[in-house]
Amino acid sequence: MAKQTYQGSCHCGRVKFEVALDIAAGTSKCNCTNCWKKRMWTARAKPEDFKSLGGEAELSGYKPGAATGHTGFCKHCGVVPYGWVPATEWNPSEYVSISVAALDNLDHGELAVAPVTFCDGRADNWWHPPAETRHL
Repeated sequence: MAKQTYQGSCHCGRVKFEVALDIAAGTSKCNCTNCWKKRMWTARAKPEDFKSLGGEAELSGYKPGAATGHTGFCKHCGVVPYGWVPATEWNPSEYVSISVAALDNLDHGELAVAPVTFCDGRADNWWHPPAETRHL
């Protein structure tokens, strides 16, 4: 399947964005304590496929004056709609981690058949799935 343009937002609608994704290319769930407690289910987007439509200042990780890099939860409703992930030694390219639950026009049937990569972040074994994934 090809990329499709999705509109996304936090629960209260103060943070809005648009992103081009191919959900059929895969999603991700991790068992690290951060992802587990947030119940994160994400998809990766290239920075050029992401466009903020407003509300960056409402995010807890807002960086005044920065064109990109905003992340965190909405200060009003608590939803984490997306987060910028910088390039690192283990991650060669910057990307935007999109919470699939924040995509307003995502067909649930499309999401149900999308592949899921499970990461064992809790054991610092990121490139392999944990032994148990049913709870994720």
